[in-house]
Amino acid sequence: MRNDYTDNMEACPIGKVQKIIRGKWTMVIIYHLSKSHVLRFSELKRKMPQVTEANLTKELRTLEAYGIIHREIYREVPPRVEYSLTAIGAKFVPVLEALETWALEYEAAHIDIP
Repeated sequence: MRNDYTDNMEACPIGKVQKIIRGKWTMVIIYHLSKSHVLRFSELKRKMPQVTEANLTKELRTLEAYGIIHREIYREVPPRVEYSLTAIGAKFVPVLEALETWALEYEAAHIDIP
């Protein structure tokens, strides 16, 4: 990993990633979309009962602004909105899988997470 970013975190790729995935539910949203490919708001909410509607909306808007997810609005009555990963969002899925592997190894090392 390059370490020539110590003076300018704005230029640091890791800092940029951290800015995108800083939300508490961001990785969970990406995970669910990676498994289902397309989900409506209510389906995401059912898969994540601990998140409030306001926080889910905020995180979805942030992910859309960063180009990680696509929001498709269908002009129906009642209106239907579906979310899916963009091509660049789908490229983050292997990162999530690597984090899952690391988390399982960390857990197996009997290190308690506070």
